[in-house]
Amino acid sequence: MRSSWHLGKILGVEVNIDPSWLVIFGLITFTLGGSYFPEQYPDWSPGLHWLIGVVTSFLFFASVLAHELTHSLVAIRQGEKVRNITLFIFGGVAQITEEPDRPAKEFMMAIAGPISSLLIAAFFGIWWLLFVSISQPLAALGRYLAMINAILAVFNMIPGFPLDGGRVLRAIVWAITGNLRKATRIASLTGQIFAFLLIFFGLRLIFVGNYRNGLWLIFIGWFLHSAAVRGYHQVLIREMLRDLRAEDLMTRDFETISGNLPLQELVEAHILGRHLHTFVVADAAKLEGIISLGDIKKVPRNLWASTTVRQAMIPREELVSVSPEDDGNVVLRLLGERDLGQLPVIDKGRVVGVLGERPGQLWPVLPAGHGISKTV
Repeated sequence: MRSSWHLGKILGVEVNIDPSWLVIFGLITFTLGGSYFPEQYPDWSPGLHWLIGVVTSFLFFASVLAHELTHSLVAIRQGEKVRNITLFIFGGVAQITEEPDRPAKEFMMAIAGPISSLLIAAFFGIWWLLFVSISQPLAALGRYLAMINAILAVFNMIPGFPLDGGRVLRAIVWAITGNLRKATRIASLTGQIFAFLLIFFGLRLIFVGNYRNGLWLIFIGWFLHSAAVRGYHQVLIREMLRDLRAEDLMTRDFETISGNLPLQELVEAHILGRHLHTFVVADAAKLEGIISLGDIKKVPRNLWASTTVRQAMIPREELVSVSPEDDGNVVLRLLGERDLGQLPVIDKGRVVGVLGERPGQLWPVLPAGHGISKTV
């Protein structure tokens, strides 16, 4: 995910909103307030149409958030670590640091989301029955939310990766065959087929003049196809990393700097023109800390000349590091959990290598995003 706005924590899980969420929130609100409710209830005033439209949109995304929270809480109960939940243009995504290591765990985590959506649909169905003879606006709100959450549950149970139904399918095939790669390949292929069907129906809608819905289906189909392919590639990468160690992936040709170096000199001599952003701070290869461009930016510009690297760096005690013998999946997990740009490789207190992101220190086998559960 790109940079997003932090909303806080719910039940211990960090919740963010991606800027793209504003697009879909605005589109749904515009559709409800400007089209759906006016057509269904022409006797309402325009202001009431828009009021119920806005409230319904917020409650819809609260439902999506509840869906993802259910995924996250089940994952935590199963011993997994959840980085955050982010609402974005396609709904929501719960970022889990590691893929499940057992079919049963995968199944429980995947099925929890659609079940929660069905329960929410039932709740708003009861809401609708309670208010149908009391308040037409509140009944209309409940009717729409019951319908849309039921559709969300059914859509997510389509057996195509990365939808929840695809993860359920993968868990079942995995349990039968004992082969995660084969199970992921089958679920990924079904996800790609479903994505192509969405694109096909989107094109058909465009040809008959329904441009908005047609383009939206094509967009969703493209997104699901990309996610299905990426999910299979991640499994292949994990299997490859299982046989590799940090010492196989690290670079020994890393740049160290002295902790006594002024920030001004670091910027002028090492960063400007060289596009280097992160440096190991060491004395005779003994790690003292790491400093990055982000750390430098925290210091006011007028203090760079009088502030040393040691004063601005992240000290060794606060660093996450690995040993040369740690396998690739351990490194992948640490990078996924902490959003790290670099990992120092330490052997007997000395820096022997670096896994990082700057030129000459790339770890090219890492995928973008890991252990992701999506709701569309």
